[in-house]
Amino acid sequence: MKEIKPNPMTVHPIANYDKEIYVKPTIKNPQIIVGDFTYIADSDFESHVTHLYEWNGDKLIIGKFCQIASGVEFVMNGANHQMNAVSTFPFYTLEGWNMKPPALSDLPIKGDTVIGNDVWIGQNAVILPGVHIGDGAIIGANAVVGSDVEAYSVVVGNPARKIRNRFDDELIELLELFKWWDKSIDEIQALIPILTNSDLDKVRSCLREKNLERVKNDRSAIWGKS
Repeated sequence: MKEIKPNPMTVHPIANYDKEIYVKPTIKNPQIIVGDFTYIADSDFESHVTHLYEWNGDKLIIGKFCQIASGVEFVMNGANHQMNAVSTFPFYTLEGWNMKPPALSDLPIKGDTVIGNDVWIGQNAVILPGVHIGDGAIIGANAVVGSDVEAYSVVVGNPARKIRNRFDDELIELLELFKWWDKSIDEIQALIPILTNSDLDKVRSCLREKNLERVKNDRSAIWGKS
């Protein structure tokens, strides 16, 4: 039997099941950028991105290997109304009202929404405009995320609040240095026993060795060119 290798451009990674898709090959909007192997538990990702308008210039940027549950919504800057005037009513968007669009500087534009790598976003969570979520974070079901989330932290609730870090500072630093999501498919295949091991002391030891090996290889490459 021919070996099937993971392919980030496959839309349906589960045979005969269309309610989970790899997002990257489905994207049509140039303001949405999604990394390899990020999936959503749905058949249409872009319907989960609301109020993303070209004239605001904002982007939704999502890293690799993220897991996005059903019902998640990414609310972009176009949802924001002018807040520095007496009325927040958007007359300029509605037929018949004599109002020119406000300057972008008069709108609460909060920049790009950026999601790191290997982030798990729970069912029906809402990610508000301009939020940055770090690598390895977990967003609880029904959370409303309006502020930045640290790497490898767990946040829950409305408004979302941090309840704990997933790991200690050393292991988080080792993971951020290692960046397993940037490895080749073959390398990641070999790393799965480490990435899925609940013996964190063993994982820590392996990552120390691999990070040290990478540093040595980098130094050798530099010295070899000199």
